[in-house]
Amino acid sequence: MEFSLFAHMELLTPDQPHAQLNEELLALCRMADEGGMRAVWTGEHHGMEFTIAPNPLMSLVNIAAHTKNVRLGTGTVIAPFWHPIKLAGEAAAADLMTGGRIELGIARGAYSYEYERLMPGMDAWEAGQRMRETASLLPKLWAGDCAHEGEFYSFPATTAVPGPVQDGGPPIWIAARDPNSHEFGVRNGFNIQVTPLWQGLQEIETLMGRFNQACAGYDGPRPKIMLLHHSYVGSDAEDVAQAARELSRFYCHFGAWFQNKRPVEKGLIAPLSDEEMASNTMMAPENMARDLTIGTADEIIEKIRKYEDLGYDEYAFWIDSGMSFERKRASLGRFINDVMPAFR
Repeated sequence: MEFSLFAHMELLTPDQPHAQLNEELLALCRMADEGGMRAVWTGEHHGMEFTIAPNPLMSLVNIAAHTKNVRLGTGTVIAPFWHPIKLAGEAAAADLMTGGRIELGIARGAYSYEYERLMPGMDAWEAGQRMRETASLLPKLWAGDCAHEGEFYSFPATTAVPGPVQDGGPPIWIAARDPNSHEFGVRNGFNIQVTPLWQGLQEIETLMGRFNQACAGYDGPRPKIMLLHHSYVGSDAEDVAQAARELSRFYCHFGAWFQNKRPVEKGLIAPLSDEEMASNTMMAPENMARDLTIGTADEIIEKIRKYEDLGYDEYAFWIDSGMSFERKRASLGRFINDVMPAFR
């Protein structure tokens, strides 16, 4: 089992300077690097202070200047927002600038809030089809002289410039949930990223089952599969209970962004009242405590052992949570010092 960090800048109060958030993100990435994590992942989102990440490749090049060994992954680029030639070229340029440390996670996207601003009229089905067409083209564009006539993109023979440092280009990871996405990723020799969000061990098992089924029908080398999950390592039971309350609040706001029905002003969603959050029983703190990877170090080790036994190759510590930087830093420190050594 390998470990990585999944992190973004996230605005908690309107008075926080973005420069401060950037410094805090870099501090967490340095911890991951110095603590022996394999990779740092950061994603792509637009117009949302909830998740500040308009270009993950730009973020990763910045992180590269502040770290030494950690791999640098997009978790994920939203493929429909990129022309394949543009994505291939910018990913290869980032690979060059980081000395061959880039890994490229690709997804269709999830927020209709973003779709209606960047690709009006596009639905999740079309987004998925665009993602598949783009992902399949990237290795061909890196290899050179790729001409294409497809459903969404057509272009004459083109070579991504500059060329990537890594042979064959950065490793590609596909964000997969349904069986067809697993099959697409595995059939193309791509690695797989999965996130069960708040849905707990049953969903973690289901996602691994879909991956195994896809691999059973594929005669090439078995790709890797990474589990991305909200994580918190508490100092004691009271600390863990506080984390469960904070993650409950986070997921209530996550759901509000996803539903795209609430007013947004200057990138901030209209605040949820305590009564509204209390009425969202699906995201109740006791459910977060049960279904997320939160607990004391010993409890976290026990949970991750189960994921390892299921066959997951990598565990990504999802640190976005609406918590203060100090609480994030303390939790990550305990994960590095008290949890990771149990798997070496």
